[in-house]
Amino acid sequence: MPKPIIAIPADIREFDGTLWHAAQNQYVRAALKVADVMSFIIPAFEEGNDTDALLDRVDGLLVSGSATNVHPSLYGAEAKESDGPFDPARDATTLPLIRRALERGIPLLAICRGIQELNVALGGTLATEIHEQPGIWDHRKPADVERDVAFSIRQDVIVAEGSCIARYLGAGKVKVNSLHRQAISKTAPGLQVEAVAEDGTIEAVSVIGARGFAVGVQWHPEYWAETDKPSRALFEAFGEAVRTYASARALTA
Repeated sequence: MPKPIIAIPADIREFDGTLWHAAQNQYVRAALKVADVMSFIIPAFEEGNDTDALLDRVDGLLVSGSATNVHPSLYGAEAKESDGPFDPARDATTLPLIRRALERGIPLLAICRGIQELNVALGGTLATEIHEQPGIWDHRKPADVERDVAFSIRQDVIVAEGSCIARYLGAGKVKVNSLHRQAISKTAPGLQVEAVAEDGTIEAVSVIGARGFAVGVQWHPEYWAETDKPSRALFEAFGEAVRTYASARALTA
């Protein structure tokens, strides 16, 4: 059986004065090298994408992190310039894909911006500039340091006993690389909190009653997926879920 294929929604980026539909190599590489699946990069458009036509052709959905933020209007808040940068084309692409993938039972792994999109897609809200809130740590990416240092694994999260990701990571403290200035505020009704930072920031969720693997994490397992055991475990679990879905789909084709 050929390798299954997952969808990774693109960001809109500008290079040399030209707009590109782009996905970071670290996500595509982790999908290939650890989850053992191929990837399609899904163009980001504010209108015109056919969500079901896209999902008909893939066996999983990986919603990646990004330098942009979900537009606050999508969760009922007023947008401030400081809340940006924004990528409305990505918002318009990912939110329908997330909702429909869950309805169809297509495996979903949502990372960093992705967990925030998952929460907004299901009716939750986000908190901006969380480092300014009393008692909340500064989770932002360190400035002016080498990328490997910025993404080093140095923060504990507490994985809930009996949670979905406890099957792969174990319960209790797990060290991760969590870098973000926004986080889940009001958790969507359809989500269960799976892990929190020691300051109470929500770091992982799962979809209640999901028909398949449906997990979001605020940290970056893709970055060290080939060498870090917990990071690898998440991608391997996602890959196994994708293969199970692909096999079941092949039987009904």
